Amino acid sequence: ELLYSAISEFFGFMQDMGAAIFEYDWIKATISLFNLLGRSLFVVGIIVAVFDTAMQYQNGSNAIRNTVLNILKGFFACNLVSVVPIRLYQFCISLQITFATNLSSLLGGIFGTGIGDASNNVLENVFQIISPSFYMLCILIGFCYCTIKIFFQNLMRGGILLTQIAIGSLYMFNIPRGYIDGFKSWIKQ
Repeated sequence: ELLYSAISEFFGFMQDMGAAIFEYDWIKATISLFNLLGRSLFVVGIIVAVFDTAMQYQNGSNAIRNTVLNILKGFFACNLVSVVPIRLYQFCISLQITFATNLSSLLGGIFGTGIGDASNNVLENVFQIISPSFYMLCILIGFCYCTIKIFFQNLMRGGILLTQIAIGSLYMFNIPRGYIDGFKSWIKQ
């Protein structure tokens, strides 16, 4: 149980590094820059939406209510585009760490009953025929590979999320005008 717990805490620490990237000052400044860019595009979008509504009103269409609702949607989107993705990412990582810790405590006492133990016994017997030290070397190489891969993938996920925030701020121009299909696709991503 202690071994499983230590491994889950180690990988939890590595996964938390992907969320800790958003605590750096230069990342906060970059997010603030994209937030300000989104707000400025939102203000320009409001101006364009007002002129579009005025032109439609002159032609006999009464779309003032829809424009006001789109401006309200844009206001909420503009204020949340740089906050919600980071909070969801941090929540998912903390949830994953909690699940891993709880599962390690559940699975720590179970030995010899699962398919993993059976496959481990087969591998140990095969590698003991070849060389016991070769088995340990393979396990060490596999563990190092997994550790490095998880480390870089967590940094990559943080970078992708930062890029998504930058792209989300560009949609703020279209929301007050009623074109929200691109923003809905962004939310799904």
